[in-house]
Amino acid sequence: MSRPIIGITMYRQTATWGQWDSVPATLLPATYAAAVSGGGASPVLLPPYGIADDFHGIVSRLDGLVIAGGSDVNPSRYGRDPEPMTAGWVDERDVSELALLDAAADIGLPTLGICRGMQLMAVHAGGTLIQHVPDVVGNDDHSPGPGRYQDNPVSVVAGTRLADILGAAATAHCHHHQAVESYPGFEAAAFSADGLVESIDHTDRAFWLGVQWHPETGTDPRLFQALTAAARDYRTADARV
Repeated sequence: MSRPIIGITMYRQTATWGQWDSVPATLLPATYAAAVSGGGASPVLLPPYGIADDFHGIVSRLDGLVIAGGSDVNPSRYGRDPEPMTAGWVDERDVSELALLDAAADIGLPTLGICRGMQLMAVHAGGTLIQHVPDVVGNDDHSPGPGRYQDNPVSVVAGTRLADILGAAATAHCHHHQAVESYPGFEAAAFSADGLVESIDHTDRAFWLGVQWHPETGTDPRLFQALTAAARDYRTADARV
């Protein structure tokens, strides 16, 4: 059997490369594709799509999906006004990724949400976000500064899918100033020492898991191996080769 195909959503923002300066671009840190490949699957990059695109047709060609990290989610998506530190949301990306999640949920596609991706999964389910974590926990441990990550210990809830993958504890490579506040339909699978939810799992679905940290930047492949295993099972059940 060939390697499962896992789609990874992308950023849309201005970028500079070669002779081109501040050009609208779709892009993604290379660590995402490397992590998916290292976990045993073949990555395919998914730019933000337009509302007329065939989202069910797109996900039907995949064996798994990663909703990547990135900018804040527009607070209007969860019925809130923006607070002072909330900025930089990209409506086009919000709409595209929510539509991909709709389609993925409809067919039971294995899905992993990373950082913003976990937040969007909660919003997709009707949940809400904490718009600026330092206002709640009183420190910057989750968002150490531009271009930086911080290693924070997290406790994994016993008996969860995440515990089966990572065991009782993990080190979260963090860079986020927002977090999940409510998450209907999900169970909390991990917590930071200050009580923030660090992982959510929809236990009614075969693999529908979010983590608040950035496993793609580390050296532990187990989350991506677990996604690949779920994607392979999905492909087999779907009678594809």
